Amino acid sequence: ARKHDVRPQLVVSSSAVRARETLAGVLPGLGEPEVWTEIALYGASAEVLLGRVRALPDEAKEAMLVGHNPGLADLLLLLAEPSDLRDRAEAKFPTGALATLEADIASWSELEPGGAHLVDFVVPRELK
Repeated sequence: ARKHDVRPQLVVSSSAVRARETLAGVLPGLGEPEVWTEIALYGASAEVLLGRVRALPDEAKEAMLVGHNPGLADLLLLLAEPSDLRDRAEAKFPTGALATLEADIASWSELEPGGAHLVDFVVPRELK
């Protein structure tokens, strides 16, 4: 994560063992984020995840979700405007992939479908 300069102030993770193990593996490279573990992220749909993101505190300008497919991949496709990188993510979104989106919004509550730009998409083999 250090190489890709991912520095969220807040990480919201599924409470599932696998999600927590994944987070434990990348947490040292994320700086010092606050971490929230939430049962509701397990098996959540893109729409549920979007609702969760819209409820994030605006003090956190950068946030990370650690969860499960197909929900996270569907959320990425819901939020990201069309691009070659989005097409790549749609073709294959493996376990452990890291997608970075940016949105020009003043509040998380303003986040809309198609309202974000996918700026980076990294699969696990590229993180080695």
